[in-house]
Amino acid sequence: MDIKDEIASLRKMTVKDLQQKHVELFGEPTRSCNRQWLFRRLAWRVQALVEGDITQRARERARQLTREADLRIRPPHELKMPAAIGLRAVPSTFKIPKDDRLPMPGAVITRNFKGHFFHVNVLTKGFEFDGELYKSLSAIAHKITGTHWNGYDFFRLGKRSTE
Repeated sequence: MDIKDEIASLRKMTVKDLQQKHVELFGEPTRSCNRQWLFRRLAWRVQALVEGDITQRARERARQLTREADLRIRPPHELKMPAAIGLRAVPSTFKIPKDDRLPMPGAVITRNFKGHFFHVNVLTKGFEFDGELYKSLSAIAHKITGTHWNGYDFFRLGKRSTE
């Protein structure tokens, strides 16, 4: 079969069909349900099978390069941007308004979840739960449930007033 015809048939397949084709071409199932990703991966595999994969020499060179590469994700903390000539920092007057759903610092938010009571202390800059500090109620809800929740919804703190 021609590569173009094979790729054209991949374009017409459903996600389920692409997952089955993945098993045929790679010999193992995929957990992905992303149609675009599956299509691209399978199109690459079809091309590699027909035209040949990269050489062993190229694979070895890629391994050497990755071992030698600096794989830093973030720049070092010491790295500072040089000050722009003629520009100066202007203090900002922008302030983030306090959310009216949130109780005053010092208050305790209580939530009964699956038969357990959870208590969260409201601080001036964050929240304290189970002896740890958190920046958001959503992080605490995630810690309790293991899934992503809107913190205000999880702790049933109501709707924001519209002004």
